[in-house]
Amino acid sequence: MTQLLLIRHASNDTLKDHVLAGWTPGVSLNEEGRAQAQALAARLDGVPIAAIYSSPLERAVQTAEPLAQARGLEIQIRAGLGELHIGDWSGGKIKELAETDTWRLYQVYPSVTRLPNGETGQEMQARAVAELDAICAAHPQGTVAIVSHADVIKAILVHYAGAHLDHYQRLVISPASISVVWIGEHGPRLFRLNDTGRTDDLVPPKHTESKEQKTEE
Repeated sequence: MTQLLLIRHASNDTLKDHVLAGWTPGVSLNEEGRAQAQALAARLDGVPIAAIYSSPLERAVQTAEPLAQARGLEIQIRAGLGELHIGDWSGGKIKELAETDTWRLYQVYPSVTRLPNGETGQEMQARAVAELDAICAAHPQGTVAIVSHADVIKAILVHYAGAHLDHYQRLVISPASISVVWIGEHGPRLFRLNDTGRTDDLVPPKHTESKEQKTEE
């Protein structure tokens, strides 16, 4: 059995500023994110990890670095694990994009909605799942860490859960969280979802969720 640790990259300033970074180069972890990455490595202490794979984007690689250093492992970069290609939306503010018809359509039908000069959700899911199929084939036994992005991880999880991609926005994947999937002879099993080791985020929010908060980057 292969155990996949699906890890979302840690925090960066685009999250705080509600900006979609996409594949914009140079988006690095902020102070909070660096602390989250260190804490992530400490949380996984004692879990045997055979390999570490990452999206090529800086914020993902930087999240993987403390774990790789602690284990003496190389970070293996895979483009298929990269963020959803959002094209013309790169660098855009969520508040403004949320007013567009394409945004509204993507919330309901991400599988077939193409972002401006970007991907459809289905294209993103297909490349990410194909990458994981290859990783599982290379590691038929043991635990593998995968550092990627919220939308990509959500798309992977609904695939393994047997749910339609158009429902993936129902999942929440927090910065530096771990979701766990077991891939064995009897098929996939979703073992853990969005585990951050925190409890403060379980306190009911003071305000209801706004539409700006519905897409994670």
